[in-house]
Amino acid sequence: MFITKKHLSRRTFLRGAGVTFALPLLESMVPAQTPLAQTAAHPKPRFMGIFFPHGMAPGWWEPKVEGPLPAAFPDSGVGSMMIMKPLEPFREHTVIFTGLWSQSAEPPEGTTGSDHWVAAAFLTANKPKKTSGSDASVGSPTIDQVIARKIGQDSLLPSLQLAVEDPGTSSSNCGEGYSCAYTNSISWTTATTPLPMELNPQVVFERLFGSGSTPEIRAARRRQHQSILDSIRAELASLKKNLGPADRSRLDQYAEEVREIERRLDLAARASTTATTTDEPTGIPSDFDTHIKLHFDLTVLAFQADITRVATLLGARDLTGRTYRLQDGTTSVSFHGGSHHQDVPRNIANYAKLNQYHVSTLAYFVDKLKKTPDGDGTLLDHSLTLYGTNMGNSNQHQHYDVPHILVGGANGKLKGGRHLSYPRKTVPTGNLLLSILDMYGIEQDSQGDSTDRLAKL
Repeated sequence: MFITKKHLSRRTFLRGAGVTFALPLLESMVPAQTPLAQTAAHPKPRFMGIFFPHGMAPGWWEPKVEGPLPAAFPDSGVGSMMIMKPLEPFREHTVIFTGLWSQSAEPPEGTTGSDHWVAAAFLTANKPKKTSGSDASVGSPTIDQVIARKIGQDSLLPSLQLAVEDPGTSSSNCGEGYSCAYTNSISWTTATTPLPMELNPQVVFERLFGSGSTPEIRAARRRQHQSILDSIRAELASLKKNLGPADRSRLDQYAEEVREIERRLDLAARASTTATTTDEPTGIPSDFDTHIKLHFDLTVLAFQADITRVATLLGARDLTGRTYRLQDGTTSVSFHGGSHHQDVPRNIANYAKLNQYHVSTLAYFVDKLKKTPDGDGTLLDHSLTLYGTNMGNSNQHQHYDVPHILVGGANGKLKGGRHLSYPRKTVPTGNLLLSILDMYGIEQDSQGDSTDRLAKL
């Protein structure tokens, strides 16, 4: 390993006009003669939480037997793992759970329909308080915020909250007497304080690399189609003179990734018809695939540069009206409408295709993590992603047999390549959340409706 004479701090930034440029982990940030476990090369594990409502097509995602995941995921017909097929290349880092019970997402006794307003239960395992007023409460902070308080306070951003769908309403009441806060955010810093989920990738980019300079400087740079790298060209060149070949190569690759995201953001801005002011970056993509992949790419950059270690993504809001053109190019499926498949086999099969597409976006993110070096491994080795939903059979609004997936290494604390199955309506999702907190060294007696740690994990 190349060791520079001058050790770089992990918190090194390059600064230019309107830019604070965080660096990826470099070999020269590891002090010479220092044991690996005591250095920046052994980073704290990142966390990503991803939520999609409306469950998955029953019978199209579950492994047939508990134990090791198969080398090839069956991908055809009822009883297959078609929905999970995109994760097959990453099965050694994947744990699929069946039988979990999202009882915290069930409507209170004597009510109907109110299970549409509990996305916030995903990371709390608490039933939200029934109110449409300012006294909304989810009972406790979400686990991403608990983790952020543990590992994120010395990073530039303690956490990052992302969304791929506009709330579409300014009303406080989203139905059945429940606050819209419960469906508009899956991240709550306290029991009563939801965090806004950022829709605009350009805003996210400015948060990651902007210095808090004036909106006019940022707007002028975008109008001139300048890269933030133009503002730090001299600083970047000077830094590279003192780096070894491996670090120079890594820094060049990282800079190219930043430049490529800027290019895609610029394309989105040009295509956007949304009227904006100079104090807010433009360019919310109208295309879902472009939008979610930009968010995932920005998250990988943020993890890579240690700008943040905790992120969440709301893939869709409950009762969404979004319609997806499936990959076969012949079928369009409404997310919420398709979830009410009436138990008709053809409808279920089409809904399974939509669920598979959503899982493919997770696979895109995981692939990026796997290809990104990080200290003594990759970002995938040093992260944990929870992907889940709030229903099993959404046509019947069942909240048992609810799909949940963990992907990553969590710094060696998660053993992948497994299917863990639990008896129906016995193991609440709070047990899974409590076990995730354990992986981050956070010891709590309970989390939401938990009854114990998750057995077998």
